[in-house]
Amino acid sequence: MILTIAKREFRSMFLSPLAWVLLAVIQFVLAWSFFTSIEVFFSIQKDLTTMANAPGVTDLVISPLFEVASIILLMITPLLTMRLISEEKRNRTISLLLSSPVSISEIVIGKYLGLLFFILVLLFLILLMPLSLTMGTTLDFEKLFSGALGLFLMLAAFSAAGLYMSSLTDNPVIAAISTFGLLLLLWIINANNPATDGSSVLSYLSMHTHFSSLLRGIVNTRDIAYFFLFIGGFLVLAIRQLETQRLQS
Repeated sequence: MILTIAKREFRSMFLSPLAWVLLAVIQFVLAWSFFTSIEVFFSIQKDLTTMANAPGVTDLVISPLFEVASIILLMITPLLTMRLISEEKRNRTISLLLSSPVSISEIVIGKYLGLLFFILVLLFLILLMPLSLTMGTTLDFEKLFSGALGLFLMLAAFSAAGLYMSSLTDNPVIAAISTFGLLLLLWIINANNPATDGSSVLSYLSMHTHFSSLLRGIVNTRDIAYFFLFIGGFLVLAIRQLETQRLQS
C-alpha cells in the first residue's frame, strides 16, 4: 500500500505545472552556474599546473555546482512539500484519507517516498552535468558520488521537514514559508561559530556542516546518522500529528 500511495503522489506531481516549472528553473540556474565554473577553471588552468597539490575539476567545478544546488533547493523544496498534506486538509479530503483502511504510517511514508522519487529524478538531471565532463577529463568519482550522496541526504531531510510542516496547517503557503524558515535556521545556525567539525552543539545541528563534509569527500557515520535521525524524527512527528487529528475528528 505504501508503494501505491507513493506512485500516486509521484504521478500527481508531474500532473502539476508547478513541478515542471521548478525543474526547468532549477536546470537553467544550475546550468548557468556549471558553465560559469568551467569558464573560471579554464581561465586559471595555467596557474594550476605550477601549483603543488592543485585542486582539480571536481573541486573547482562539481563541488561548487552541488553547493549552489543545495542553496537553490533549500528555497525550492518548500514549494514541493507544501501541498503534501495541507492540500488534503484544504480540500476536506483528509478525513476520507484518515478513515480509509490504511494506517497513518503508510500514508505518511507513501507520500514521502513519492516525493523522494521526484527528488531522484531531479538529482539525476543535476548529475548529468558533471558526468558530461568525463568526455574531456578525469574526475574524482569518489568525491563526486560523496557529494551526490550528501545532496540526496540533504534533500531527503528537507522533504521530511517539509512534510511535517505541511501536516500542521491547511494553508500550503503557510506550510511553505514555515518550512523555508526552519530549513534556513538549520542551515545558518552555525554561521557565527568557528567550529565546523561537529565538535559543538550548534555545529552538529547545522545541516550545512554535515553536507560540507560529504562535499569534501569525507564519508563518516556521524554525518550519515545525523541525516537519518533528522528524517526519521520528522516523519515520526508527522505521523503523531495526523494520529492526533484522527482522534480529534
